Amino acid sequence: MRAFFGLSSDYMEKIYEQFFYLKSVANWSMVELYNLPIGLREWFVKRTIKQKEAEKEEMEKSIRKRSGSPHSTMPINHRPY
Repeated sequence: MRAFFGLSSDYMEKIYEQFFYLKSVANWSMVELYNLPIGLREWFVKRTIKQKEAEKEEMEKSIRKRSGSPHSTMPINHRPY
């Protein structure tokens, strides 16, 4: 049941997901997140996702480029070092 005033639980879940993402991936503080205007916070989430995807692609390209090396047969996140 939703009260007449206030934010819906779905909306709050979206905000908490944004907070969690920016806090865990980009190391933002809770004070920064709470004080950031909504539109700007949403832009930072989208831009951070775009950056992380670009970094992942570059990492994959680098791994494919080194595929001739005997040390590159194991994915980078599974290497013991």
